[in-house]
Amino acid sequence: MAYMSQEGYDKMIAELKRLEGVERPKASAAIAEARDKGDLSENSEYDAAKEAQAHLEDKINQLKKAISEAKVVDVSRLSTDSVQILTKVEMTNLANKAKMAYTIVSESEANLREGKISITTPIAQGLLNHKVGDEVEIKIPRGTIKLRIDNISVAS
Repeated sequence: MAYMSQEGYDKMIAELKRLEGVERPKASAAIAEARDKGDLSENSEYDAAKEAQAHLEDKINQLKKAISEAKVVDVSRLSTDSVQILTKVEMTNLANKAKMAYTIVSESEANLREGKISITTPIAQGLLNHKVGDEVEIKIPRGTIKLRIDNISVAS
């Protein structure tokens, strides 16, 4: 089961509709067009179109599975007492005094450019269940990072 925001869930539904409503008919049309070109045994265009369709169907099935396993979190019921999924954490790197802020989200919603990190990352795992004022040491691939939690808020 994957916990996620309503926004993330809605994006997955929209992507599924696009794949089924737009991309699937395109793939079928490409196969039909390649089939019309004659001998299928030496028709690389037909093989490529069939392979593309198989990849598309696999993507659709993965998306359907993710949607069926998704659990939308009611953000109005989230507490800011400690770090949890869909909370925004403002913190200070104690080594260089750099300020940073991340929102902890499901793996499918992670986007570093938007400041959203997956709950499965070492930093998110190290922050979970800690409170404002806590100093945490987190093992990351490049060593250990020491962070102080300055603020916890509900992601908007």
